[in-house]
Amino acid sequence: MSSTRRRVIASALGLAASGLAGLAPQAVAQTGADFPNRPLKIVVGFAAGTPPDVFARIYGEYASRKLGVPVIVDNKPGSAGNLATDAVAKSPADGYTVLYNVSTAFTINPFIYGKLPFDAEKDLVPVAPTMRQGLVLIASPKMEAGTLKEVLAQAKARPDQLSHASYGAGSPSHLIMEWLKDETKVQMLHVPYRATPINELIGGQIDMVLEPMATAYPLISSGKVKALAYSDTQRHPAMPQVPTFAETAPGLSMMSWHGIWAPAATPAPVMDKLYGVLHAASLDADVQRRIKELNCEPLSLDRAEMAQWVKRDAGIYSRIVKAKNIRVD
Repeated sequence: MSSTRRRVIASALGLAASGLAGLAPQAVAQTGADFPNRPLKIVVGFAAGTPPDVFARIYGEYASRKLGVPVIVDNKPGSAGNLATDAVAKSPADGYTVLYNVSTAFTINPFIYGKLPFDAEKDLVPVAPTMRQGLVLIASPKMEAGTLKEVLAQAKARPDQLSHASYGAGSPSHLIMEWLKDETKVQMLHVPYRATPINELIGGQIDMVLEPMATAYPLISSGKVKALAYSDTQRHPAMPQVPTFAETAPGLSMMSWHGIWAPAATPAPVMDKLYGVLHAASLDADVQRRIKELNCEPLSLDRAEMAQWVKRDAGIYSRIVKAKNIRVD
């Protein structure tokens, strides 16, 4: 073989080798074989110490143990979870940055915010749900009514005299109450708050608020507020004496739930590995114990089921938003 031909073949082999070397990291990333080999980041849409942050850390600790890498919780509160959602939507789709948020970031926010810098349906995909909790309609101890039926009777007799607070226009505590008022044909005064209305509720300045179970139950058990109704289809075992909304307004039920999402282009093998460890967390006895101590439930669904939950809740909330013409911006 001539020296010229040897040089050409060697050059071709060198180019091929360099091409394969360039493709190797991509191939590994696509198969997820080495994922993860560096710290993961969970971006949380709410401040440290809030329930989403607490649950994100529970799942992050479990994932860190099982995957063998640090899991960092990065709190980006603001705009009802939109800031965190936007940050993750614009992150590299490699599985190393995921979003922990309440479901309303996907089931309410797209309908009440006129201009979002991301498309929640297209830019992010479900990884795994984590937990769910019902909401409790709690009332001031100074309020005469002691049951939801008595509240509705009073509201019919005196329209717009009873008040219900919320955590802002378009929040679940607002929309579910609007749904109740529509179903039962009553009028009550909505009072939106930027922060918690609990002190005013206890003091009797407002009559009612729909509060997540994790924060409502300590108030109920201490006698600071009265529990009127629970938002799940069945009564909560911690307060079996409290009826469900559906017992008074058939078909009216809604749960608050949390989950983890990733950028839409995240490779399927990486998604599978993330789902596997997060799903296992929901089935882990210690994780379940910690969630149940807060009167919430671990939630184990596959990704398709999680997407269906988003679709179902979005259908309900979007109808209420449209009927009441509720906008935030």
